[in-house]
Amino acid sequence: MGKLKNHIRTLVQLAFTALTNGYAAGFARGNIYKGAGKFVCVPGLNCYSCPGALGSCPIGSLQAVITSRAHKFSFYVVGFLLLFGALFGRLVCGWLCPFGLVQDLLHKIPFVKKLRRLPGDRWLKYLKYAILLGFVIILPLTVLDIVGQGQPWFCKYICPSGTLFAGIPLIAANPPLRAALGWLFTWKAAILIVLVLLSIVVYRPFCRYLCPLGAIYGLFNPVALYRFRIDEEKCTKCGACQKACKLDIAVYRTPNSPECIRCGDCKRACPHGAVCNAGAKPASKAVKS
Repeated sequence: MGKLKNHIRTLVQLAFTALTNGYAAGFARGNIYKGAGKFVCVPGLNCYSCPGALGSCPIGSLQAVITSRAHKFSFYVVGFLLLFGALFGRLVCGWLCPFGLVQDLLHKIPFVKKLRRLPGDRWLKYLKYAILLGFVIILPLTVLDIVGQGQPWFCKYICPSGTLFAGIPLIAANPPLRAALGWLFTWKAAILIVLVLLSIVVYRPFCRYLCPLGAIYGLFNPVALYRFRIDEEKCTKCGACQKACKLDIAVYRTPNSPECIRCGDCKRACPHGAVCNAGAKPASKAVKS
């Protein structure tokens, strides 16, 4: 039972990935599901073009609206992001994102030396906000083709999740697509390969430095319904929480850091039980009440 408890997050990730990408016929036939489910967003990165995808990615959906000549704003997509952000913050990244699961599994591969962070981490972590503003919002809105249509810049030029879950399976199942490959697929495949290799050495490099969806959810971490707090009466600032955190967050100082994916390692590692959910009462006060 104890071993199962240690793997509960991985099991939830696997189950949610299977649930949201369960259209087996798409993988068998090399085509895309286009049913009613595609009108509904799922919380994590989940490429629309993935043969198994039963729902839509919120970043892809947001860009689809932004790049359309007829629409410049989507109350549904923005409301969806606000809802999940306000409820869970980056818990979505830690528990419900298929590409997050891929990075978690890659990091389990043994390596000579694992890194706590990449050089320049202090500045690199802001890159995802630049990508959110530039590639998800500004470029699709302002760089238009001859008919006034924008492009989904992030999905087209960066997203490694789309390359892994959509591009590679579709190309493998469709010989005509393989014959039409050009520089763009080579570029995106290179991004994916670099991130795969980095994921073995450093924990979740895409989530840390590049993911615009994580950037959005991270802004909600300090105010989300599900958030952490530190019981100051118990905390000795021993640093056990930071040592256990694969993202190297000093949890005792910033329990609701925008980088935190709510994996729960810090809570399990704290020898004093000082890391707790925001709604939980301190033990001393709970006894008095």
